[in-house]
Amino acid sequence: MFGSIVVGTDGSDTATQAVRQATELARSVGGRIELVSAYEPVSDARLREESVVVPKDLHWMINPREDVLATLEEAADEIRAAGVDVEVFARQGDPADAILDVAEERGSDLIVLGNKGMTGAKRFLLGSVPNKVSHHAPCSVLIIRTV
Repeated sequence: MFGSIVVGTDGSDTATQAVRQATELARSVGGRIELVSAYEPVSDARLREESVVVPKDLHWMINPREDVLATLEEAADEIRAAGVDVEVFARQGDPADAILDVAEERGSDLIVLGNKGMTGAKRFLLGSVPNKVSHHAPCSVLIIRTV
């Protein structure tokens, strides 16, 4: 049913909840997790300057690749501890595109995301990751309601 489940994470609370629920689902159906995070390479000077002023949900744009790999490995360790196979993918660029690309490449059956950014006026500004993924996914999408 859901042999390959793609989950995007940036280390946020919303993403962490999505990872946990995807892990429970994968464990119950014998599936595996394809864990994805996106990054944009930046200079150390820009990283220091911008990390102070950029909202937490946009930190993917200023995190160097090493931080993304650390975020992925931390989540992957939790997934493995639950007895679920996981592969990690650090991709340069837009998070929604990274998730969609991995889902296509892996022939995934499901994408799991948190709902952050899909309520109120924000859903009309620049498009949220869950909104973009839900409109362009090559498979089913499960959007986890988080608070």
